[in-house]
Amino acid sequence: MPIISDWGEQLSGAFTGIGVQALQFLPKLLLAIIIFIAGWVVGSVLSDVVSKIVKAIKVDAILESAGARGLLEKAGFNLNTGAFLGGLVKWFIIIVFLVAALDILKLEAVNTFLTNVVLGYIPQVIVATLILVVAAVLADLTQKVLTGGARALDSKSAGFVGGVARWAIWVVAILAALNQLGIAGQMMQTLFTGLVAMLAIAGGLAFGLGGKDAAARYIEKLREDISNRR
Repeated sequence: MPIISDWGEQLSGAFTGIGVQALQFLPKLLLAIIIFIAGWVVGSVLSDVVSKIVKAIKVDAILESAGARGLLEKAGFNLNTGAFLGGLVKWFIIIVFLVAALDILKLEAVNTFLTNVVLGYIPQVIVATLILVVAAVLADLTQKVLTGGARALDSKSAGFVGGVARWAIWVVAILAALNQLGIAGQMMQTLFTGLVAMLAIAGGLAFGLGGKDAAARYIEKLREDISNRR
């Protein structure tokens, strides 16, 4: 009987300990759930804000003019920059709150993975996307300015000059985005240097050859003006 009594006391003590631990854990679990839900709400609100801002500045229209829609549709995606950036922001916020919730629950292994891998990479994706968005705006503006300037000089290669400038900006932006994502950094730097040099030479030759006639006419006009004044 003493042996049975000892077993009963041990079992009772074990269940009591489990009950105490459960009671101590439940408030932490409840707090973690509240934090996660708050993160989901905040992330959803910020996602809508980002999406509306991107739509307001008409980023999709600029990207579509660069031919991005066709490329994305061929790959099976739809062009919706606002939804993409908004989704990245939403999940970044949710994971930040999730990390805080897991820290309360002392789930260190999962917390470490989310902090080092997920949270460490999502900002890089956001920055890379912003680089491409800014590049789309700059490429469109630069093409219009250079094409207009070349046409003002009666250059026959006005369209070519604008196109070279446009794609030069796109190439640089794509390489910068890939470098931001940590994809073949050294190779990207080598390609970047070579492409910039190649595009600079090609653009200079195109503009020079196309503008030589306009320059000759301008010089001839100056000569006539000087002769008339004499």
